[in-house]
Amino acid sequence: MARGRGRVNLGGAAQARYQGRVSMEPVIIEAIAKAGVTLRSILITHGHIDHAGGADELREKTGVKVTGPHQADHVLLDKLERQSRDYSLPGTRNLVPDSWLAEGDTVRIGADDFSVLHCPGHAPGHVVFVNTALKLAVVGDVLFRGSIGRTDFPYCDHEALIDSIHNKLFPLGDEMQFICGHGPGGSFGQERLTNPFLT
Repeated sequence: MARGRGRVNLGGAAQARYQGRVSMEPVIIEAIAKAGVTLRSILITHGHIDHAGGADELREKTGVKVTGPHQADHVLLDKLERQSRDYSLPGTRNLVPDSWLAEGDTVRIGADDFSVLHCPGHAPGHVVFVNTALKLAVVGDVLFRGSIGRTDFPYCDHEALIDSIHNKLFPLGDEMQFICGHGPGGSFGQERLTNPFLT
């Protein structure tokens, strides 16, 4: 995460090609420099390539530590190289984070502390970052506006995902806003009422 004013928005489709491979590392470094912020940590919500791929390379380039996800995702992080071949994104390395996260841990994003919730389903070690005072949750791929995380990948569990949403996220309150891993965010209240996968 970055320290400073404003957000660093990388855009989901941003990719930079260099040395014959696809990598987000140069895009991230450029966005951080442009925003005038300092990278303090690399927080990982889960071990899928579109969320953890390139983290080892970014850590190497910046010297910043990688934190998360929950240790249950080690099986995915140990296979990032394979995921990169399967999805034609060569060059991604496997990842061993500097520290794992567990339910009840706290991470700092900017000047604010966020509680960690372990929300398995889309991935066994998926974590969510929650700040109840700000009424804000960073949910990764657990929940989307009008949808939920996929559960057709290896190691996914549809029942666990639904349980995570209903028993960990929704009790935080309808007014809780969320930022998700893909697409626009929303509020838990709106999703509770209108999300066709949850109503």
